[in-house]
Amino acid sequence: MIKKRHSILLTIKKYFTVKDIKKTFSLLIPYIIRQRKAYMALFFLLFIDIALTLAFAWFFGDILNAAVEGDLQRIKWLIPIGCSLILISIISDFFDTYFESVATNGIKRDLKAHLFKHILLLPAKDTSNLRSGELLSHFTNDIHSVNGIIGRSLINLIRLPFIYITVFIYLAYINWKLVLISVLVAPMAAISGAVFGLLLRRNSRLIYSLLGNINHTLSETFQGFAVIRSFTLGKALHKKFTNQNQELYSLEMDNTKLSGWFYAGGQAVSSITYIVNLGIGAYFVSRGIMSVGSLLTFINLVNHLVYPLRDLAGQWAGFQRSVTAMERILEILELRTESTELTNYTPPKPLLKSIQFQDVMFSYDGQKKVVDQFQLTVPAGKVTAIVGASGAGKTTIFNLLQGFYKPESGRIVMDDRPIEELSPSELRSSIAHVPQETFLFGGTIRENLLLARPNVTEDEMLKAAKAASIHEFVLSLPNQYDTEIGERGIKLSGGQKQRIAIARAILKDAPILLLDEATSALDNKTEYDVQEALNRLMENRTTLVIAHRLSTIQNADLIIVMDEGKIVQTGRHEELVAKDGLYRSLYDTQASQPSQETYITAVNA
Repeated sequence: MIKKRHSILLTIKKYFTVKDIKKTFSLLIPYIIRQRKAYMALFFLLFIDIALTLAFAWFFGDILNAAVEGDLQRIKWLIPIGCSLILISIISDFFDTYFESVATNGIKRDLKAHLFKHILLLPAKDTSNLRSGELLSHFTNDIHSVNGIIGRSLINLIRLPFIYITVFIYLAYINWKLVLISVLVAPMAAISGAVFGLLLRRNSRLIYSLLGNINHTLSETFQGFAVIRSFTLGKALHKKFTNQNQELYSLEMDNTKLSGWFYAGGQAVSSITYIVNLGIGAYFVSRGIMSVGSLLTFINLVNHLVYPLRDLAGQWAGFQRSVTAMERILEILELRTESTELTNYTPPKPLLKSIQFQDVMFSYDGQKKVVDQFQLTVPAGKVTAIVGASGAGKTTIFNLLQGFYKPESGRIVMDDRPIEELSPSELRSSIAHVPQETFLFGGTIRENLLLARPNVTEDEMLKAAKAASIHEFVLSLPNQYDTEIGERGIKLSGGQKQRIAIARAILKDAPILLLDEATSALDNKTEYDVQEALNRLMENRTTLVIAHRLSTIQNADLIIVMDEGKIVQTGRHEELVAKDGLYRSLYDTQASQPSQETYITAVNA
């Protein structure tokens, strides 16, 4: 019981904390300032709204008094006033809606752009921990949930108290006794709003977190159709999604019930206030204390002593839901970026000297060393191959060289300059990378090739495609280079995707070339053709090759053998095969296996 009470107190304390408010507004204020013209218009319109509220109440009361008194002349000049008030109200409502949309959509647009840019600037060590579904949820759900802070919601923080004070003074002028009765009843709305707002926030965090999980499930499903069908995972995934969807439905229904009770309670308070004032007001009219018109004016305005307090509580509840969404966005925005500006292509300088790894050590989790005391000089303009068993740290070397991760100790030097002194643009524009798992963007073959560098000409594109042995295949397609290849290039085979990636690397024309088993997905004939193209590409370039098939690197100028993050052997192919060691063991193992051609023949037979 004590623990439960302590938990409730902590929840209440968190609900009323100022820390979240400061963090949220510190993020949003720059965006709000950008929309200052829209907010100034909304601020001006709120005074028109208050004036119209009082004017309509006065109009109804005065025209009723004129009717009771039989003053036809006064009725005649009141009718045009009423029509004018209606026209002003229509115009005011239109511009109020318009400027609120300008403010809210402008802020959400700018916030999305900032968040997207921030994610693009994050280092690889952070992006590798982020799930695509969660990131998508920030854009589709969280940012669209900030309405409780911006737009009319922000103006209401001024508007609602101002309406309450103005109406209170006006009604006190009409009949101060009735006002006192209303003031005693109205705070019930504020209390109910605070209580329900507390309960709503407790649900909101669960909803936003679950939406992120659902988006992640959908993202993985849509990207993994082939695996899902191959392993017959459809039923299991459908069950998982159905359970998540049902849980979301239950949480949203809880929110609906809470919101329903909140608004029903507010309506009950309004109705009670209305009935009490109508009854007492009718008594005052029967005693001649106030006129019928004054009573009608009072009744028309008395709700304005209730709903500002109720809506302020509702605004606070909405603010809490928005704060929950902003907390999730802030978790991303508080991650440190690797630079302040997005990188652009920078014409690379030729690598004149060597690349040096000076006693580099790196660990992904801070415990197990993936690269340990790595000391290597990669000669400029030569081909250096890196071999070793899976998990030896080969791909990590590539990631470190491209600046995706930073060494825990030691440093990497290019042309006598530590790479941390180079801008990301300068470093990565100097490197062309062909990974083992090729990634292609949805779109056409042409669009994927032209990503290599700006201002690639048609002639350069065709030459690169021919060099990568992909040109003839592209010409066989209905739309040739303008053929859509589907999301992640799903309409292409693995070898076709890899050859496009090679053509893209050729077009980049960088002085440093990283090949991560670039011909692994190719058949023998195509591998021979592409290897010839790569040989031409590697001329006068500093090339690092990760190789699993040792037959592809026999002509390398230097071969590095890695085991558990360390270099255990170096030399040329002939030297390494001639002596006992890991390289000879790997070579003998591969030599004893049937060749790819033999394997294909056996399968076809």
